[in-house]
Amino acid sequence: MEKRESFSSRLGFLLISAGCAIGLGNVWRFPYITGKYGGGAFVLVYLLFLVILGLPVLVMELSVGRGSQRSIARSFHVLEPEGTKWHWYCWFGIAGNYLLMMFYTVIAGWLLLYCLKMAKGDFEGLDAAGVAAQFNGLMEQPGLMTVFMLLVVLIGMGVCFQGLQNGVERITKMMMVCLLAIMAVLAVRSLTLEGGSEGLRFYLQPNFHNLMYDADGNWILGESIFAAMGQAFFTLSLGIGAIAVFGSYIGKEYSLAGEALRIGVLDTAVAFTAGLIIFPACSAFEVSPGEGPPLIFVTLPNIFNGMAFGRIWGALFFVFLSFAALSTVIAVFENIISFASDMWGWSRRKAVFINFIAIFLLSMPCILGFNIWSGFQPLGPGSNISDLEDFIISNNLLPLGSLLYVLFCVSRKGWGWENFLSEANQGQGLKFPGAVRFYVTYLLPIIVLAVFILGYWDKFSG
Repeated sequence: MEKRESFSSRLGFLLISAGCAIGLGNVWRFPYITGKYGGGAFVLVYLLFLVILGLPVLVMELSVGRGSQRSIARSFHVLEPEGTKWHWYCWFGIAGNYLLMMFYTVIAGWLLLYCLKMAKGDFEGLDAAGVAAQFNGLMEQPGLMTVFMLLVVLIGMGVCFQGLQNGVERITKMMMVCLLAIMAVLAVRSLTLEGGSEGLRFYLQPNFHNLMYDADGNWILGESIFAAMGQAFFTLSLGIGAIAVFGSYIGKEYSLAGEALRIGVLDTAVAFTAGLIIFPACSAFEVSPGEGPPLIFVTLPNIFNGMAFGRIWGALFFVFLSFAALSTVIAVFENIISFASDMWGWSRRKAVFINFIAIFLLSMPCILGFNIWSGFQPLGPGSNISDLEDFIISNNLLPLGSLLYVLFCVSRKGWGWENFLSEANQGQGLKFPGAVRFYVTYLLPIIVLAVFILGYWDKFSG
């Protein structure tokens, strides 16, 4: 087995861990559900749940990684009491990483293609229907989608092939710095649009009536709270070991509560800034931000089409989105490669080569599900293969995996509270408070289980 690498700097760890969490959910899902559930009031509820739900699980996953100095392949083997079976979860956790990449590489490929299309001016002169027709045309071209998905896998695996410090850390740091700089430029441009102030006011000024009632006067407070819980939970990519692996690459100089807080702040800052870009722009051009994925591939290209120098702003926007997606792809690829190294002793070269082929092949059903296999609708009319893949990971493996991490860290039949707290609080910085033991032992598991159950209710209640 190759000698285990480590990060060259604390900044590298923070940016890469945040890069794993930062993705398309920050850019379209956060503004979308914020617009749907009350604007500024929803943001306040989301931040509350981020602190009481997301951050504790993040500290626990990082602690398991650092305490074991292994990826999810062997972390439970190292820390669990003899004779227990916590390590069985490693197979489900790594399956979650593969499932995520089976559709995420495809979407990242769309973003790379849109960078080129926007820079070339392919959307100039088109109305919303014309932009939608271009996107629908893409869905009918499995060959073109395959080319750009393959490009994403090549980039991600190519970076990981260079090693942790020379590849993953160096490239991701550059991408994250560029991502933050581009976001700042786009936010300033959006905030200066004529007519954008109304969207900004909705986004930043809490209106608790909108949190409790929809436009038709229906009571939606429970739905709003669940949406805030879900966003706080899923935004950090917890439960499948994608974060734990980066804990295994760091030393014990800094306490993990402080590191988790920094990751959470950076992740939230990106989501918040995405709102500063999208809400004023949608307000200025009188379109709804609550459109989900079509917001990115149909509505926003049409908005940029109507701006002065829209081709430049649009190209920058899709470069930013591509960096956000690629930072997640690289981080998850690194976890997959580390799994192969820890579990079977593969060299990095061998793990990259085999997983390059595996992820390419595993991503093909998602592509074919939009065209040749579109008749297969596993979750009901209008669904496709990518919806099934997303459902398995988002509604099952992420919440149940996070629940397992929590129980492992607090149970006497697992790693145990004292061991977890000792690991989490080693080093300088913010300490994980021992006073919250009752909360994380009894209440936090109930909240995570509620996210799992309500996710099914939301999916199938009709």
